[in-house]
Amino acid sequence: MILYEYPLHERIRTYLRLEHLFLRLQQLVTRVDALDHHFALVTLFEIMDVAARADLKTDLLKDLDKQKHLLEAYRGNPAIAESVLDQVIADIEQCYTALNNQQGKSGQPLTENDWLMSIRSRISIPGGTCEFDLPSYYAWQHKSGAIRQADLLQWIGTLTALSAAVQLLLKLLRDSGTPQKVMANGGQFQQNLPQGRTFLLLRVALDVAQGLIPEISGNRLMVSVRLMQLGEDQRPHLVNDDLSFELALCS
Repeated sequence: MILYEYPLHERIRTYLRLEHLFLRLQQLVTRVDALDHHFALVTLFEIMDVAARADLKTDLLKDLDKQKHLLEAYRGNPAIAESVLDQVIADIEQCYTALNNQQGKSGQPLTENDWLMSIRSRISIPGGTCEFDLPSYYAWQHKSGAIRQADLLQWIGTLTALSAAVQLLLKLLRDSGTPQKVMANGGQFQQNLPQGRTFLLLRVALDVAQGLIPEISGNRLMVSVRLMQLGEDQRPHLVNDDLSFELALCS
């Protein structure tokens, strides 16, 4: 199955982008090739660009606090395992404290590193990090993989609180949705959303063997999915068959 996720709120869109970047960074750091570490830095700077949003830290703290209060209401419920509930609340409190104790924006200490910022200013320029432009960076790339990994892990450490908060909030959000089988008649599916409830994330799971590509759109009132297939002209075309797929709405 291929899982596609579509954010129904701008805040969740930002969280998903950060998660995507952190997963890529995690994979690149584990490798030892200088080229992989170059793109690890590219990803690190992308995370800094997203984290530079003035309201990001505030949104994360508000969401963590809201989740904590929602879960606290389940105390004493016989259908809830108290030990599991206590652990989740403890995880939320830990993420909240780590993020709240961080001075300024996430990754702000990196902006005070002149060497890193010199690379950041040129890394988006095609060929801007050649050895004649940044000889010190070229020398760093020739250090051992272990040394480069240690440097990267130190720099990434300034973003650990941000990563943990995003990961936890998205996990809680995803766990709130129950997958259900739905039918796309003539390749198209549309569903009105119930009033009085705010959904934040739509998840669509498709069978890999079917070779389908979903075109998803949605807002607070309605969601729609069009199932497409890549034609011989290398363009997506609407599937005319009736097909089933899994859909989950998360709030």
